[in-house]
Amino acid sequence: MDSLITAAARALTAGDPLGALKRVALREDAPALALRGIAMAQLGDLARAKELLRSATRAFGQRETVARAKCIVAEAEVALAARDLNWPSKALDAARVTLGAHGDNVNAAHARYLEIRRLLLIGQIDAVEQMLADMDISSLPPALRTVHELLTAGAAVRRLHGKVARAAMMRAESAARDARIPALAAEVESAWLALDAPAARLVNGGHERLLLLGDVEDLLTSDVLVVDAIRGVVRDGRAMVSLASRPVLFALARAMGEAWPDDVPRDLLLTRAFGAKFIDASHRARLRVEIARLRNILGTMADLSATKRGFVLTPLGAREIVVLTRLVEEEHGAMLALLSDGQEWSSSAMALALGASQRTIQRAIDKLAAAGKVQSFGRARSLRWMATPMPGFTTTLLLPAPLPIE
Repeated sequence: MDSLITAAARALTAGDPLGALKRVALREDAPALALRGIAMAQLGDLARAKELLRSATRAFGQRETVARAKCIVAEAEVALAARDLNWPSKALDAARVTLGAHGDNVNAAHARYLEIRRLLLIGQIDAVEQMLADMDISSLPPALRTVHELLTAGAAVRRLHGKVARAAMMRAESAARDARIPALAAEVESAWLALDAPAARLVNGGHERLLLLGDVEDLLTSDVLVVDAIRGVVRDGRAMVSLASRPVLFALARAMGEAWPDDVPRDLLLTRAFGAKFIDASHRARLRVEIARLRNILGTMADLSATKRGFVLTPLGAREIVVLTRLVEEEHGAMLALLSDGQEWSSSAMALALGASQRTIQRAIDKLAAAGKVQSFGRARSLRWMATPMPGFTTTLLLPAPLPIE
């Protein structure tokens, strides 16, 4: 490489995209196109970055396999930043194999971390944890060690393992200091803020309070009967029952959990569980049937008994009953939390991340757009959606990765 290409690459590694562009902005050769693409990605112009990287891949030709592989890895990074989660993972995996076969272990590891980040975004936590466990970070530079620990923290957050996440964040902070890349340090700081933000809301005896992630972890391992409205389960320290697919039963359990130790009037239960506006004998008969089903499902966890005005839930092995719920509850709250990460999402990417059909996502987006809660950018296949961070929504961790080209 000539001196300008080398200097531009070093500027990018140090997180100085403008310094890199000063050296190669007017050049059209393949290395310059690749570096310009990475610089534009760091500056946030992802569409232009994608064009430049594809041009660089073509310009390098078939014989320059390592350079082409690096461009493919960089393009995958841009796609991830643009929340294009349907990019061809086979091409990225082939590029990783090529880089590893030619001794470029740093960029090969970077390619692996891109795939792990994609899996984390779409919620495949088992695969994320397995791939992280298989990574040997002892020989990696500080920037990639930072990425590894941020991914470890992200997986731990989704497992509600607050202590593991905090330990990983401390290692990420130390590695980021060694890396001396301002943008990377800023991402670690942003991840700390997300980790220290309230994660859930606790309802107990008519009173509410906010919980941090560590508080949630402690709660779920305590001797308390928890009606978990986030995951649709009822659990104590010994057992867990899922009611996610039985919304009527869960609505009954939640109503009685929120009222504990008091009972809940029958009319209120009918309203909460069935949405009944006009109550007749058929509603009351159905309530008795659903109460019997819930009593049977809860088994040894709690006793469900009738009172003069309604029903009361009494813990058997636990000392009290609490309800764990989201900070803000509203329709399409999960989608708003996803969009509030500050990135632009396509409807297909949201469908993949939330495990829903694209048509379901599009209907929800239309409602949110009509309410002024989301904004659109682009048109047709380039249409993207974004929402500014909203108070009360815990966003996903932002997981950065460097783009080294040497």
